[in-house]
Amino acid sequence: MKKRVLLLLLVVLPFCLAAQSCSPNDDPLADETERPLPPSDPDDGEEDDTDNDNTDNDNTPMNREIIISIGDARYTATLEDNPTAKAFAALLPMTVTMTEMNGNEKYYNLNGNLPTDTFRPGTIHTGDLLLWGSNTVVLFYETFSSSYSYTRLGKIDNPAGLAAALGSGNVRVSFSPQ
Repeated sequence: MKKRVLLLLLVVLPFCLAAQSCSPNDDPLADETERPLPPSDPDDGEEDDTDNDNTDNDNTPMNREIIISIGDARYTATLEDNPTAKAFAALLPMTVTMTEMNGNEKYYNLNGNLPTDTFRPGTIHTGDLLLWGSNTVVLFYETFSSSYSYTRLGKIDNPAGLAAALGSGNVRVSFSPQ
């Protein structure tokens, strides 16, 4: 009887240990799957004396100018100086197909989430670049009133001709750093 118990322990114990070592809680990537950007290093040793350092460190200035291209039309936009815009800038360059909605906006759902700081703008203006929820980038080509909440990403500096460039259906749009 003692031999059977000992044999059972010798056979079963290694399987129990192996199963515990494969626990999903030990997966080093499990916590990283919902984060679109790498963590910042506040002590990277670099000076903060340039305006074109594009990192996600909240204390580091970034190049806030981007180019939005729609077919042959090119628009300069200025991003906000906030964590959401910094996270968005870190994704650039990016070319996406934006979906038409409501005859006043185009939107695209990002694969990951960006940080949010929502507000209700009341009036949305032509050229506003906003984030709805935590992953939907919206480019507005008409001015109108809205009760929805957004996080501000930026604004096209001179949106003249934006509605014509975007057209009435889905459209390919490129966002790139300047």
